[in-house]
Amino acid sequence: MNELKGKVAIVTGGSSGIGKAAAELFAEEGAVVVIADMCDAAGRAVTDGLASRGHTATFVHADVSREQDVQAMFTLALSQYGRLDVLFNNAGILGDQAPTASATAENWDHVIAVNLRSVFLGVKYGIEAMLRGKGGSIINTASVAGLVGFGGFPAYCASKGGVVQLTRAAALEYATQGVRVNCLCPGIIDTPMALSFTHGNPDAVAALTQTEPLGRLGRPEEVAELALFLASDRSSFVTGAAIPVDGGFVAR
Repeated sequence: MNELKGKVAIVTGGSSGIGKAAAELFAEEGAVVVIADMCDAAGRAVTDGLASRGHTATFVHADVSREQDVQAMFTLALSQYGRLDVLFNNAGILGDQAPTASATAENWDHVIAVNLRSVFLGVKYGIEAMLRGKGGSIINTASVAGLVGFGGFPAYCASKGGVVQLTRAAALEYATQGVRVNCLCPGIIDTPMALSFTHGNPDAVAALTQTEPLGRLGRPEEVAELALFLASDRSSFVTGAAIPVDGGFVAR
């Protein structure tokens, strides 16, 4: 307990799935949490739930692909809480399914904006905020799709591969300045994104499950536990890492 006591954390995409699980875990471990999301009702429900349990949490509406929204997110955290110690760049989308030759430029631009541009903006302004203090930890959500290919999702794979490489570059740039940058590469996790892919079809869910060596889908809480480790001082010698949380998927 109290792994993050006294720390201030921003979690993007914190209204559901991995982001919600991480926001709740960070708060339980002592952090003040700022949840940024476009889903106002769901985001406020998470912060209200945390407040009802005695935690300090604030919701901010943010389209993380827009620079002004990202800047406002950091301005709120710094003005309200005076510091930033942890940033979990977690917001992301899957995009439309289509092979590369049939994919649209509109879908490409949208997925890259939400999944990669947003992470760049978060890292950029997160580093600025952390350098005002004693440094901090930035955690980016990539995917196993950033490590291996998946047919039918060229923009998603490209965006997540970009997150992995952006993570490595920023980690090297700020390694001696107290800012650590790592990324998580989740496999198939039981989240709304996975449900959107399977459309709730039991056969599709079963087919996905069969691709996991552990024989089941991952849980958001299992990804959140690794995010907590990277957010905490226990991971003080870890930076520039792209860590699979995938039930052994990429080990095949």
